[in-house]
Amino acid sequence: MDLKRTIDDIDHQILVILQNKARIPNAEISRQVGMAPSAVLERIRKLEDRGIIEGYEVRLNPQPFNQGLMAFVQVSVQSSCRTELAVALSAVTGVQDVHQVAGDDGYLLKLRVADNAELGKVIAEEICPMAGVQQTKTSIVLNTIKETRKIDLSR
Repeated sequence: MDLKRTIDDIDHQILVILQNKARIPNAEISRQVGMAPSAVLERIRKLEDRGIIEGYEVRLNPQPFNQGLMAFVQVSVQSSCRTELAVALSAVTGVQDVHQVAGDDGYLLKLRVADNAELGKVIAEEICPMAGVQQTKTSIVLNTIKETRKIDLSR
């Protein structure tokens, strides 16, 4: 979808505002873009209906929930097991993201767990025994410099 052709300048302004603060009151968005609140609300609903806005979510600190360790697990797989395996990997304890990747023909998982022991248990007891898994390669995150789900709207 070519974003430039599907939204106008007002929609673009609304998206920038919402990406910076999703909980901003509609009246404040209206003030910033110079439109009536009802018109802004209608535009937001249309952006949602068209799938440009996929949803709103709260970002929680993982520490209080005993999920302070983040790791990326590369899973090499047999090509015949892809669809079923992707669904199964999505259900693994602590998995936040599942990405099908090129190169080593497999998946890249982002996990959040309590500690190294839990990570080892998840890999050994949940991931490795799955049909189609050939091997895994794990990288433990030491420090996160930047993590965002924001889309660059300046393009």
